[in-house]
Amino acid sequence: MIFDDIAAFAAALPAMTALAGLDYGDKTIGVAVSDGMRQVATPLDTIRRGKKFTQDAEALMAILDERAISGLVLGLPRNMDGTEGPRCQKTRAFARNLSRLTERPITFWDERLSTVAAERALLEADTSRAKRSGVIDHVAAGYILQGALDRMRHL
Repeated sequence: MIFDDIAAFAAALPAMTALAGLDYGDKTIGVAVSDGMRQVATPLDTIRRGKKFTQDAEALMAILDERAISGLVLGLPRNMDGTEGPRCQKTRAFARNLSRLTERPITFWDERLSTVAAERALLEADTSRAKRSGVIDHVAAGYILQGALDRMRHL
């Protein structure tokens, strides 16, 4: 089931279970996971997108099943003025397709500037350009998930 409201999403989750955050892009899907207490988001991996949704879904479902993930937070790439463009439509379509494959609740989190924040953090850590390109997506997923976790703690 897909929730636009983070409070409704939180209410649909089983207690003491981990969540996953996704930074969905044209070429990759960044994946981050939380601990069972839903306090800390940890960047995990970047899935290289295949030519078909089924390839992407298989790789993602393997991670979700292995980590016993109970819900998904997808970064929603809104425009800076808050409107939704073509990238948001692609993300919402991806969520609809995923919801047909899993009973896990799915919600969205505004991801504006998450990649910028991830890039800044990697630069501050003196990460090389080559290494940054390999980890930026799952670090951005960590920022997306942490934002949602922080909000859920204050509901």
